[in-house]
Amino acid sequence: MKILVYRISSIGDIILTTPVVRCLKKQHPDAEIHYITRKRYAETMSSNPYISKLWLVKKSPLEILDELKAEKFDYMIDLHRNWRSQRLMAHLNTKYYTFNKLNIRKWIFTKLKINLLPDIHIVDRYFRAVRKLQVVNDEEGLDFFFPKDYNPEITKNLPDKYIALAIGGTYATKRYPAEQIIEFVKSMSLPVILLGGKSENETAGLIEKSCSEKIINLCDKLSLTESAAVIGKSKIVISNDTGMMHIAAALHKPLISIWGNTVPAFGMYPYFPEGLENRSEIVENKNLRCRPCSKLGYKKCPKEHFRCMKDISPMLVAEKARKFIGV
Repeated sequence: MKILVYRISSIGDIILTTPVVRCLKKQHPDAEIHYITRKRYAETMSSNPYISKLWLVKKSPLEILDELKAEKFDYMIDLHRNWRSQRLMAHLNTKYYTFNKLNIRKWIFTKLKINLLPDIHIVDRYFRAVRKLQVVNDEEGLDFFFPKDYNPEITKNLPDKYIALAIGGTYATKRYPAEQIIEFVKSMSLPVILLGGKSENETAGLIEKSCSEKIINLCDKLSLTESAAVIGKSKIVISNDTGMMHIAAALHKPLISIWGNTVPAFGMYPYFPEGLENRSEIVENKNLRCRPCSKLGYKKCPKEHFRCMKDISPMLVAEKARKFIGV
């Protein structure tokens, strides 16, 4: 049996598909599991032992359509469900399974503030795409695998104890503000390592300038795998609703996630193995009528007050962090 699993973006969403990949392989050990994603996200799956072949595209699966057709897949498991995956399905002429994205209910929630969403995590909704293959969730959580014999140089020079703080987010309305991060850092006894990409350089610079003696700024300096290694060695991870949050959950790290315009009710909150759920603390402002304003985010707050983030006290985040750290 040859199965193609489809999810081409983004980091967190791909990590959230790993339980399906693991259970497919473990419950059908003779199956070939192929996975298709974009080249920029290759590190999320490149070392996954449950994948027989990783297919990488720049943008669209049609770039390698002839090669995919030649594989003669028995099944396509679509865990993205967009127009590109629909086009690919039409070309492959194979059995096709997918899941309900609940976009209409999300629209109702963001526009009318009526929550009709089921209380179910996206991972469990992904598993509905493979139920006809008799695949069930093993409740062992997410996966992130490092390359064999991986020994990252970056972690050798880090403090023995530190906080990993992922300051990124695809949209500005998902990012905890710099001034509040500064207040949080100043209140903590442990050093803080900043993680993020190129777009976080300005924010990281502001934080570093105000807290230089406590900050190690690694934004735009690490690969995804190196960032994961830094997370893996940390005492605790503080993250916005972003891919690093899901990598932290995959590595079973104590985690405080800070939520702005998006909400955990969308079903994409940190997903821990059964029995480790107490390692996750969610911090959000539940007292706003305007929230959630989008299932993704905006460049700036549509209401111009950004209270969903600005009303979250750095001291509250610090208090929760100290409980995890034990100081």
